[in-house]
Amino acid sequence: MMEKAGYLQATRSQAVDSDGIPHGIVELHIRGSRYAIRRSDLIRAVTGRVHVQVEDLTRNWGDFLGQTRGLAQVSASGKALNIDLFGLGSYTLSLSSLKAVLYGKERLAVIVRIPEAPLVRIRRVTDGQQTIGAAV
Repeated sequence: MMEKAGYLQATRSQAVDSDGIPHGIVELHIRGSRYAIRRSDLIRAVTGRVHVQVEDLTRNWGDFLGQTRGLAQVSASGKALNIDLFGLGSYTLSLSSLKAVLYGKERLAVIVRIPEAPLVRIRRVTDGQQTIGAAV
């Protein structure tokens, strides 16, 4: 079962990167942390199915882009944007709701956490079964 983890919103403000260049951004609020994807990169990802960076977003007399914290890409089915945050899990949101936010029809798009895959269990040898040894 997927659980709600945050939301995405388009802002009219710009964030400055480490070179001092302002960029239009889309804000991601996931589990209480703020992240950003550059708007131009996001549009390129939706149309060309490429990976884009998810960056830290900090506020200090304005918004500033920080370190890369993950990657985002369109899913194989073309119906969702999958976000992988390094060490923090995988998240997704509907591509139709993302486009509605980008075009100004909606204010927010819900982000949900993708559940972890269950661990593969190793089958144990029971009484009566034979085992084969291998010499290397």
